[in-house]
Parts: sequence; C-alpha cells; structure tokens
Amino acid sequence: MIRRIRRLVRLVVPLPSDLRLAWSTIKGNKGGFGGSFVAIVAGSAVITACGVLLQSGLGNGVTAERYSAAAVVLGAQQSFWLDESSEVRYSERVTLPTGTVAAVAAVPGVRSAVGDVNVQLSLLAPDRDVVSGPQDFPVLGHGWSAAALAPFQVSKGRAPATPGEVVLDAELADRGDVALDATVQIVVGSIPASYRVVGLVTAPDELNRQSAVFFTDDQATRLSGRPDRVDAIGVLAAPGVTPAQLAESIKAAVPGVVVHVGAERGDVEFLDVGDARSLVVETAASFGGTMVLIVVFVVASTLALSVRQRRRELALMRAIGALPKQIHWMINAEMTLVSFTGALVGAIPGLLLAFTMRSVFVFAGAMPPDFQMQVGPLPILASLVLCMTSARLAGWLVARRVAKVSPVEALGDAAVEPKKLGWVRLTIGLLLIPLGLLLTLGNVASPGDSAADTAASAVLLFVVALGCLGPLLLYGALLLFGRFVNLPTKASGFLAHANARANWRRLSAATTPLAMGVTLAAVQVFGASTAIAGAQDQVEEGLRADHALTASSGAGISPEVVDAVRRVPGVAVVTPVARMQVLLTFPSEDSTATKVFAAQGVTPDRLSDTMDLAVIEGDITQLQGETVALSRVVAETVHAKVGRNIELHLGDGTTIKPRVVTIYENGLGFGDVTLPNDLVLAHTTARVDNAVLIRSADGTDQKALENALRGAVQPYPTVQVGDREAFLAAPGAGGGSDWVLNLLFQTVLLGYIAIAVVNTLVMATAARVREFAMLQLIGASRNQIRAMMNGEARIVVFAALLFGALATIPPLIGFSLGLTQSPRPSLSIMGVVAIVALTVAISWGAITMATRFALRHAAIDAIGGRE
Repeated sequence: MIRRIRRLVRLVVPLPSDLRLAWSTIKGNKGGFGGSFVAIVAGSAVITACGVLLQSGLGNGVTAERYSAAAVVLGAQQSFWLDESSEVRYSERVTLPTGTVAAVAAVPGVRSAVGDVNVQLSLLAPDRDVVSGPQDFPVLGHGWSAAALAPFQVSKGRAPATPGEVVLDAELADRGDVALDATVQIVVGSIPASYRVVGLVTAPDELNRQSAVFFTDDQATRLSGRPDRVDAIGVLAAPGVTPAQLAESIKAAVPGVVVHVGAERGDVEFLDVGDARSLVVETAASFGGTMVLIVVFVVASTLALSVRQRRRELALMRAIGALPKQIHWMINAEMTLVSFTGALVGAIPGLLLAFTMRSVFVFAGAMPPDFQMQVGPLPILASLVLCMTSARLAGWLVARRVAKVSPVEALGDAAVEPKKLGWVRLTIGLLLIPLGLLLTLGNVASPGDSAADTAASAVLLFVVALGCLGPLLLYGALLLFGRFVNLPTKASGFLAHANARANWRRLSAATTPLAMGVTLAAVQVFGASTAIAGAQDQVEEGLRADHALTASSGAGISPEVVDAVRRVPGVAVVTPVARMQVLLTFPSEDSTATKVFAAQGVTPDRLSDTMDLAVIEGDITQLQGETVALSRVVAETVHAKVGRNIELHLGDGTTIKPRVVTIYENGLGFGDVTLPNDLVLAHTTARVDNAVLIRSADGTDQKALENALRGAVQPYPTVQVGDREAFLAAPGAGGGSDWVLNLLFQTVLLGYIAIAVVNTLVMATAARVREFAMLQLIGASRNQIRAMMNGEARIVVFAALLFGALATIPPLIGFSLGLTQSPRPSLSIMGVVAIVALTVAISWGAITMATRFALRHAAIDAIGGRE
C-alpha cells in the first residue's frame, strides 16, 4: 500500500532526480520542446487574460461620488436573474416607489433617508453649444435634498428656492463660463427653459464621471416625469451605527430593495459600471471556457507531437531495459518542467493582452473608460494549473503506447508511423458529421433565432470532426487530388506526393488545425456578413421616410417636437421611434427560457408609409395599448401566434403580457419586437424618442419641406433635421458594440490557432534533418528539397482550404436560412481573399522557415545527428 502511494505521489510530484534527468533530455531536444514551450506560453497568455477580465468583472467597482457620504445606498433590482449565477441587466433604470423613502427612514439606526432622482439634461453655454460633463460624461439634474449625500457645500450663493432657480457644481460652471446670477438655458428632453443660477457648489471629492445640477425637490420630481418614483435612496447613519449593521437592519425591515455598501454604492450611482461588470463577467467566462478547451487541445497535441518525434529514443530506452514506469516518470518530469516554465512566462504577455482587450471594450462602448482592472494571483494560478494538467495528460497518453509494448516491438514500431486511427476517434468523428448536418439543415433545432444560433454553434461539431478525422481526410484527399496538386512529372512534385502519402499522419498534424482555423474564421466572417447584408436589405426595402429627426448628444426627442412637425405643411406621416431592450420569457422544453431582443416603439398610423415591416400575418393598425408585434424569427423562437399573449419584461423591469397583433419579416433591419410608442416611452429612463421619421405628401418640394422642418424645430436647440441615413445613425440603431467584441474574441481565438499551426509546422519540418541529409547524399540538391517542401506546402494549403470549406458550408446555409429564409449566405470577396491569403502565408512561411533551418548543416554532419 505504501509503495502504491509513493508511486502515485511520484507521478504527481516528480523527484529531484527525475527533474535532473528531464532537464538533460530537454537540453538535448531543444527543437521539439521549444515548440511545446511556445504553445504553452501562448495558451497561458490567453487564459491569464480571460482570468484577469473575469476577476475584474467580479470584484471591480467605481467609487461613489454624489453618494460618498451615504452609509448605505438602496436601489431596485437592476437585473433579471436567469438562475442563481446568471443575470441579464435591464437596459433602463429600475426605480423605487417614493413610499420606500419613509419606510427606510423609520428603520432604527437611520439618521435620514433621501430619495434621489436623475434628470438627463443638456446645459447650453451662452453661444448655445452644449456643455458636457467631464470627459463627455453626462450632466444630471437632482433635487436639492440629495446634495447632502455627497455632501455638496455651497461655495457661492445659496440653495434653490423656486422652480426657476438652479445650483451648478463649480466645475460645470467653469466649463460653461457661467457666473453666479447668470441666466442659463437647460434642455430636458428637447424642451429648453431658462433658469437663474443662484448658487455654486463643490463636493469633497472631484466629480469625475458626471456633472451635477440641482433644482428644488418639486421641480426635479416634475422634470423626471415620475412623481411617484425615485431612482435611488441614500441613507445617512445615526452616530455609532456602522454601514454593515445598517444594511442588515434595512434588509430585514424593508423588502424589495437592494442594499449597497462600500464600493458597491457606485453601481447604483453609475448604471454603466454595473452593466460593464455583468458584460465582462459573461463574456470572459464564456470566451475563457472556450479558449481553455482549445488551449488544452493545442497544448496536448503539440506535446504529443514532440514526444512522438522521440519514439526512436524511447523505444531504444525500452530495449536497453528501461521499465514502463521509468518512461512515465521521465516524461512526467519533462512535461512538468516545460509546462511550469511556459505557463509562468506566458503570464506576462497575458497581462498585456488583458489590458489590450480592455481597450477594445472601451472603444466599443461596452465598458466605461475609467473601469479599472484588478490584477491578482488567481488568474496566473489558474493558467498554471490548466497548462500543467493538459501537458501532463498529453505526456501520459503518448508515453502509454511506448511504455506498454515489449522492447523488441518498440524498436520495430518506432521505425514506421501507425497507419490506422483509433476506433474511438474514428467513431466519434463519423457520428459528429451527420449530427452537425441534422442541426444545421435538418430542422432538428428549435425554429427562429435558435435555428440560426444552433447552425452557428454546430460549427464546433464539424471542427471536432475535423480534429478526429483529419488524418483520414488528408489521406483521401491525397489519393483523389494529390497528382493534380503536385504533378508527378517533376522530381519535386513526385517527391512531395510520395512523401505526403508515406507520412500523412505527420502532415495532418499541421493540416488539421489549419483547417479548423479556416472553418472558424469563415463562419465568423461570413456569418456576420450574412446578418449585416440581411439587415441592410430589409432597411433599404422597408425605410420609406423622406426625412428623419435626430438629437445631438443623445438627448432624445420629446413628444412636443412630434406634435410640432405634424403641423408643418407638406408633412403626410410622422412616426416617432423609441428604442429599448426587452426580455421575452417563453416555454422551453420542461421549463422556461428568457432571451433579450431589441425593441422599438412606434405609432401604427400609416406606419407602412415610413417603415415597412413586411407584415406576414395580423394587422399593424391594432398596435395600441398592451399589444405587440413580433418578427418572424422571434415569433418562431417563443412559439407566439397572432391573438395570443406573451410574457415580456420592459427595459425598466416592468412585466406585461401583451397580445400579439402582427408578425412581420423585417426584424433584422428594424428590431425584433415592436410596441406602441407611448408604452415604450413610459418605461424608458429619459422618456424621449430616439428618432422621428417623416414622409412628405405627394408633390411636395423636398427642399422647401426641409427648410420648413428646420424652422419648426428651431425652438428645440438639440433637435436636428436629416435625411434617411440619419435614422440609421440615431442612438440605438444597428447592432451596438456586439460586432466589435465578436471581432476581438475571434481575433484572439484565430491568432492562437495560427500560432499553434505555425508551431506545429515548424516542429514537424525542423525534425526532418536526417531525412533531408539522406536525400542530399543520394543526389538531391538543396533547391530540389526546397521545391519538394513547397509541394508539401501546397498540399497543406489545398487540404486546409478544402476541409475548411466543407465544414463551413452547412453552418452558413443553416444560419442564412434561420435569419433570412434564404439558403444563400452573403460571402464577401475581401473575406475570401483574406482567409486564403492568411492560410497561404501561415503554412508557406512556416514550412519555408523550418526547411531553411533544417538545411543549415552539411549533409554528412546532419546524417549522423539525431531526429
């Protein structure tokens, strides 16, 4: 028993003698272990970067500014929880009833409770330019009582006493060149009003993420449009009461509130921080999980290749008396040294990659620029454990075959490569192909967006199938097309074809991951182009307005502007458009599922004159009250029918069960959910439209109408008149930042695969020193050997593109069918050229470089060397 325990411990923790022997073998096989080291370094970098992002999302926060004096800050539940660990953030601020303020104030230990409202506004400078907050952060209005939560101190003047008076924070006044007792224009929504500045205030700490304007409490409540709601409640503690004690007391006494203390107070004050944390956690966990699987596969396959290249050496060790357990101990120690060193070295570029990914998040608008990264030891430890585990497993799997055979068989087996794939590997690969075809083309998946999602996800099945059947597919391709890729009439072509057929297992080690990379890149690039082309086609066909109103600085357009432009001569139809994100809950198998969809709010009156949704079923004119129109994709996803009710969560968390009145086709271009305009406005934070579409009457002079519209909106300084294209650029249009983040993650993924492919090609080619020397000694020139390797490079490129195309076509057809009902995906010429060019550059460059390295020594010296 004790002996077994010792053997187990030795397998987990190598002895110093094992490590010394491993170090000597590593020094003697620098080429093979160098490639393994590179794979581990790159894998460690990617895993570390994802870990840093995940840790930052879980633990990061932004220091409260206006709530810095509050011991506890209360907010509403800002997330819809899919399960105990997964949430979806509401797109609008969820508010609390005003009665909650009194209930909190009555809790023992509370000195005072202050309800706060946020009024989105624009401050106009004397030259009528909009004065923004610091670093273009917003300017928000509040009631004067909320000034105590910072606390703000009056540096000049006094507090506001009448509805026409305001107090500005001193830094905002400096940026706008506003003096005490000056009259300023403040625009709420689109409506400007004049206020007299009666005071300037300063906070104990600098306002870095906002500027503050204070009205009287009654005026702030009126401007918010919600007299019975507050955005948050700041609580000041009684003497001797700690924030933790106060938080527990409030939790027990006041249900329905979310209690925040410490750094979490900033999540209530700044919704974008909470949104960014949720997004970072979700994407880092999802992408990180995918990358862990790929990294483990690549590291294991690279290490397996390096050990296979030493099969002669291992067989000789068996022949001179080495025991199987000694082989295992040696390889175990080698893998430990290489993986441990590589994982630690990879942590440094991993930290740099994490900050680079953060910059892309900020560029895409998915993360505020002041979102701080948290760098700790946990991501590095996780990377270390994963890399070492995958390396040790790979070493054990490869050593197992050498160690279990007899010494005589080992020598004979080392001379040739195995000609058959394992039956388990072969079975898995053959089963995955029909399963992938069923998911993409056989209507097995749920309809709607699930069909498109399943088709896009099914590419992983084809990628795994490529990994399992890659050697066999390459051998078949050589039999069918080998003579056309390399003409046998030339010596180099004959040698390349013969060498590839004799060593197809070795060549497939490079072809297979390259084909996997081609598949993933093609599905990502052409899937995105298919979705974008489908949306553009729907917008071009469906957008029928002649003009569009938008707002500068994202201020939005108030309903009063819509009424004003309706009275302009020559205007036939006016359609206000408000946008938000909604959540749909629907039955799914034995439970329920919830998904997020883009929604718009419109008026149904002559809607098809400004926006043709391509109605399939129902009557769009019935879009009034608690009703909803759904795109075909969403209707199929949630199993909705015209006349039935669905469960829908609006942007501010309000749950309704509207009746479906219409199903339409053009959801990609205009939004998958269409609601009455007044319903959407009532549940957005700012209660304004994002854009207004205008259709002119027949025979109207467009230039004259445009001038008339400019005159009608002149009293509203933030409203702009534009053409149809202005509608597409309005806030909320398009796909947001998703495409930027997808591009980021796919770039990292494909970059790692490219490193793995280059690494494998270099390892496989550089190990052929003795083979090249033998060819030279029997008469081949260096140029002929280079030409032979160029022929092998052609085989790699041809096979990778062929297998990648075959694995890409079914998912793209299924994706296109799910989104547009057309089996023809949109293929961009630039995308095809880029994928082919990268494939050629990676394979040809790696093989050429490795061939030059392998030919650096004279043939007579190289023939006596080791593999």
